[in-house]
Amino acid sequence: MSGHSKWATIKHKKAATDAKRGKAFTRLIKEIQIAARSGGDPDGNPRLRTAITAAKNVSMPSDNIKKAIMRGTGELEGGLIDEVTFEGYGPGGAAVLVDVATDNRNRTVSEIRHMFSKNGGNLGEQGSVAWMFERKSQIILEHDKATEDQLMDLVLDAGADDLKDEVDSWEILAAPEAHEAVLAALAKAKIPTASAVVAMVPKNLMKLEGKNAASMLRLVEALEDHEDVQNVYSNFDVDESELEAFA
Repeated sequence: MSGHSKWATIKHKKAATDAKRGKAFTRLIKEIQIAARSGGDPDGNPRLRTAITAAKNVSMPSDNIKKAIMRGTGELEGGLIDEVTFEGYGPGGAAVLVDVATDNRNRTVSEIRHMFSKNGGNLGEQGSVAWMFERKSQIILEHDKATEDQLMDLVLDAGADDLKDEVDSWEILAAPEAHEAVLAALAKAKIPTASAVVAMVPKNLMKLEGKNAASMLRLVEALEDHEDVQNVYSNFDVDESELEAFA
């Protein structure tokens, strides 16, 4: 089993908990505001369309979505948010990408740098690790919601590149431009998704064990809990036993 994919499954479960605490709303509102800078009409703005779909999936009120779009387009005040991606290395040399949306870049840089150093990592220069990832549509389904026979032809015909069996979940990977088509095919077949994002997926995985694995998991958890962090991506791979010990 791929430890990274297992971590992706845990992340979507954590996202469900975050939704109950309102943290998902905060992150999605920022994403909608940033996406709306390129245009407030979702029909002509794929990033905004994807953000709105994600917001609706966590039952965000339409009024919240509308106001976030208006802040992003400048029709309302309060849309001045910087979008920054940090690149660095975690314990054992695993690559880490951190997407941030902040209204105070200096404060956030200092706090992210501190998290890396505290957990055995360090920030790198722009471009230092981004080449180890590729932008992909990443859709996760709970394993009991569909069979391999149901999914294989369905998602490949819709434009997906790969279907992975992660034992307790299915992971569907596709080019970003096929994201909506694959989601539409699943919806038409009445197959529910647990998570559907356009993410930075690692090209190869790095195996971590022992102290490095525990420190890496602590780093990722600390980063994801930061109020300005939108997404965390890494190429680490750990055994399920390491995840259970950490949990």
